[in-house]
Amino acid sequence: MKRIVLVVVLAMALPLAAFATTIDFGNNNGTITGTSSTLSLSGDVIGSVSGLGTGGCSVSSPCGTVTFTTGALTSGNMMTGTSLFAAGGTFTITGNGNDGVPSGVLFQGTFNGTTQWVNAGTLPNGSTVYDLVGTVSGTWYNGTKVSGATTQIAVVAGPNGFTGSATALSGDTFITTTPEPGTLGLLGTGLVGLAGIVRKKLKA
Repeated sequence: MKRIVLVVVLAMALPLAAFATTIDFGNNNGTITGTSSTLSLSGDVIGSVSGLGTGGCSVSSPCGTVTFTTGALTSGNMMTGTSLFAAGGTFTITGNGNDGVPSGVLFQGTFNGTTQWVNAGTLPNGSTVYDLVGTVSGTWYNGTKVSGATTQIAVVAGPNGFTGSATALSGDTFITTTPEPGTLGLLGTGLVGLAGIVRKKLKA
């Protein structure tokens, strides 16, 4: 009897112990533009994907695009790179069906916290490097709610720093997906049934 109770407790706990999967999208070659209050990424392609598809994406054979617009600027100066942006805006990852990556919008969400735009220093050739770092949340292509984080590295040629446009050198966006509790609940119920069958056979 005690064993059955323990199995039932395990089955009920499974939805809480969801197994998370992280998908890593690497993006390149876009342009980050700035207005007086927001930053936007356009023209960027997904050159690598880990955890989704076959892993055969490349910059020359991309698997989709990444675009975003930050929330409104709350403090700082975009040129000096000490800028903070409020939650909001948009963040979209779109697949094109290449290398097993689904075609269509894979992730649609927003920045869900303060996003930072930081001056990361100067390269030997005089170019200025900027990092944009933020967290996102939204909807995965199967309808589940997911969250993640993104880091984008941008470069501005010349000594003047960011004056409205920068080359998006590279970026990484991690989306963490979790199986729905209902699915794991069914798995738990199945385990309970399996335990009952085994118990009966052992008694026979």
